[in-house]
Amino acid sequence: MKQVTVNDATLRQSAAEGMDAFVAVFVQAVKQAIGGELSAQNMNELNSDQITLLAWDVLHAEVMDGGFVQLIHNGYGPFIFHNPFAKALKLWGLHDLSKLVYDGHRLYDQYGRQIERDCTDDEFMALFEQFPEFDDMDDAFVDKEEEWTEQIARYLDEHIDRFATIV
Repeated sequence: MKQVTVNDATLRQSAAEGMDAFVAVFVQAVKQAIGGELSAQNMNELNSDQITLLAWDVLHAEVMDGGFVQLIHNGYGPFIFHNPFAKALKLWGLHDLSKLVYDGHRLYDQYGRQIERDCTDDEFMALFEQFPEFDDMDDAFVDKEEEWTEQIARYLDEHIDRFATIV
């Protein structure tokens, strides 16, 4: 396992800045420990909680920027939907988010190949109209994003030792 460390002063400062900053400190520490990005080669160097945190970061960034269609088109469908991410979220107490990911899994299995194909920018923009089934999921995510980020920050705070060593 990779040693992930977080500086105590940085952690305290991020906690004062808010939940987004607090979560980001752990995400950045985990990414730094593995050389910047999660890959099939370095995934076995992390524990399941650290991988779940990185999956949350991908999900959050992609959906907040362009929704589930963008997440799938950018190649993250298998990572989010074909791994035990939803189950891990449920274990973290994020039942609504877990359900949303399970719902997304069903739609990914149905439409993923079509959404993942290479296309022009115009064809990509048209995907949002071709797959309106994701609209309600996007809205639900945006509506509850702050609540979920807060729950993740609380989980991190209560289980810091699963994510990093504070130095």
